[in-house]
Amino acid sequence: MAKRNDNILIQRQRGLSLVELMIAMVLALVLTAAVVTVFANNRHAFTQDESIQRMQDDARHALRELTFDISMAGNYGDLLVPGSVTPDGNLTLTTDCGPVGAPEWMYQTVQAGTGNSLSMVALDNATAAEAAANFSCIGGGEFVDGTDVVSIKRVAGARTGALTNGRVYLRTNGTIGLLFKEPTGAPAINVPAPRADWEYRPAIYYIRNFAYEPNDGIPTLCKKVLRGASPGMTTECLAAGIEDMQIEYGIDVDGDGFANVYMPSPTLLELQNVVSARIALLARTTEIDTRYANDKTYALSNAAPYSPDDSFHRRVVSTTVGIQNIRSLNAMGL
Repeated sequence: MAKRNDNILIQRQRGLSLVELMIAMVLALVLTAAVVTVFANNRHAFTQDESIQRMQDDARHALRELTFDISMAGNYGDLLVPGSVTPDGNLTLTTDCGPVGAPEWMYQTVQAGTGNSLSMVALDNATAAEAAANFSCIGGGEFVDGTDVVSIKRVAGARTGALTNGRVYLRTNGTIGLLFKEPTGAPAINVPAPRADWEYRPAIYYIRNFAYEPNDGIPTLCKKVLRGASPGMTTECLAAGIEDMQIEYGIDVDGDGFANVYMPSPTLLELQNVVSARIALLARTTEIDTRYANDKTYALSNAAPYSPDDSFHRRVVSTTVGIQNIRSLNAMGL
């Protein structure tokens, strides 16, 4: 009798049935799928957060650099009369960047015939053809239609040590100025002491239609700058993913030092009284988010409203900056 009971006990302990085993497998698969889904979602969220953060950081960096350059437009050190600048005889340009038919425009601080300052020149919602006609170093095939261009002429701080060969400097004693490339050789004019040498740093900001190689489709905020042992305008890019740049210029109409009106497309004559600027950049991520649909509309300044209807995240960064130098010189009648 005891042996029979043992057999019954052994039969009852043989393990799981096929149905139970299948249920356990299904539950395990569901749990695994849930874990994989959570991991994939977290990874996607992390990747997109990182992309958005990078976009915002790049846009802020570009805005800071653009803002600083604009605020310094018309700064020629202690020179009070920009029209008194004389380019040295050894000063040439391998690549200029002015209007077609205006040789060595980047070395001109005032407009011939009018005496208007060329410290800031603006182009509003330009086409590629307009950009190339006004700034010859911007190729029509690289420019984003409908965006702004701004040219800035200024100097950096006075040099206290040895000058760098190949760089362009403004030598001034406050009354007259000489633009020259180091080494000077025999300068065109003598600037009497006391005098100082300031590095000349013109720049032209624009939106290029690629970031790393042509046709990559990533709009980028770039600038043309003066570089090289044989100076010429070359390209430096600040931030990939910048789709638009819009600038409105605050014009002091009544001479009280404050902007009475903001103009998106001022003439060169109106820019003689510029005292501030409103700057707006439209930035996007460089890669799409397949789980996101951008159905927003963006309106910057007087540009046409833009409804991208795609999968890029976007942000608008903007600021207002004061411009002291151009209006100050004009107010002094210089």
